[in-house]
Amino acid sequence: MSKKQTEELSKSKAKRQERQKEVSKAKRHKLIGKIVGIVVAVVIIAAIVAAIGLQIYKVATRTTTSSDFSAGLNENGTIANIDVSKSITLADYENLVVPMSEVQATDEEVDSDINSTLSANQEVSDDTSLEVADGDKVNIDYVGTIDGEEFEGGSATGYDLTIGSNTFIDDFETQLIGHKPGEEVTVEVTFPGDYSTNTKLAGKDASFAVTINGIYVTPELTDEFVQAHLSDQASTAEEYRQVVKDKFYKQHLEDYLTNYVDENSTVNSYPKAYLKNVKGLLKYDDEYTLSYYNQMFSQYGVDTYENIWDSKDGINNEIEYERDLTKRAKETVKTAMVYQAIYEKAGLSIDMDAYLADLTETNGEDYVNNMKTTYGTAYMAQTHIKEVVTDYLMENANVQ
Repeated sequence: MSKKQTEELSKSKAKRQERQKEVSKAKRHKLIGKIVGIVVAVVIIAAIVAAIGLQIYKVATRTTTSSDFSAGLNENGTIANIDVSKSITLADYENLVVPMSEVQATDEEVDSDINSTLSANQEVSDDTSLEVADGDKVNIDYVGTIDGEEFEGGSATGYDLTIGSNTFIDDFETQLIGHKPGEEVTVEVTFPGDYSTNTKLAGKDASFAVTINGIYVTPELTDEFVQAHLSDQASTAEEYRQVVKDKFYKQHLEDYLTNYVDENSTVNSYPKAYLKNVKGLLKYDDEYTLSYYNQMFSQYGVDTYENIWDSKDGINNEIEYERDLTKRAKETVKTAMVYQAIYEKAGLSIDMDAYLADLTETNGEDYVNNMKTTYGTAYMAQTHIKEVVTDYLMENANVQ
């Protein structure tokens, strides 16, 4: 074989090998394409299945609203179909020692409460030694004129005005500062250019002849004040201060005891049917609140919430909302179980006839009938159980 033939043969062989490589490469690309196609299809199918599964999960776990507050309760107010003594391990409230420092009233809260009562009973004083100051409430008569003519809505007698409230236009209020009861003051003001209450007055100068009838003053806590305004609670200032102290002591003691028994009791098993209804009640309340806010937002041109969870801080979707709903429902049910367990363990009882009679005497028959219609007597009985148990805990509390 000549050298030329050998070279041609080598070239031919090289071409065949190159074609084989190209064929193999094409096969590999084709195979990879199939694999990628399969993977993409699998991913798409998985995404579809996941989406369907998520929707099914949402539907399956979605709470149905309920407005039946008495569902799942016996007529006597206890949770139905449950042995509460086995379902919950109660806190050892019987051996609890409550520190006096945790429940006694503080001087600050007593003084604040008394000051609020005194402020609510302010009286007008015409003492000419007093001067109007920023923040004072004054009683005035005034007559407003523009170009010497009185105008509609510009006059009043016996009007109570708080200085600094910006109730009146311009610097009307500040022009009264420093003046005394009995004085007549001329107040010069200019109506705002965009005054919408009465557009005819917009931008106009006005003069007001103001008579200061008196300045409201806050009385002191004296025996005379107590006898005049608080005689149903005490007869002297000292007695009333003790009444306020006792009020805060009872509030603090109630909070301490109810928090203790709730936080230190452990649920062993929840009543499923009752828990489900409580979730429905909470969702019903959430939807009612949502509707209220959306109506208010609409009136003011503010964007409304699309979903319940949009109105909840830290909750981004329905699944998170359902989890939060379950958590809140369990807390509510636990509290009910705690009170029922103490109620049964202590051998307590309720008298619904007497309870309803008291409610009727205090609030009227229509109120009680509305309560029965809205909540049902079983739920009202459960509420009364909580009150009876709370009284029992407070009466037997060991405070040191």
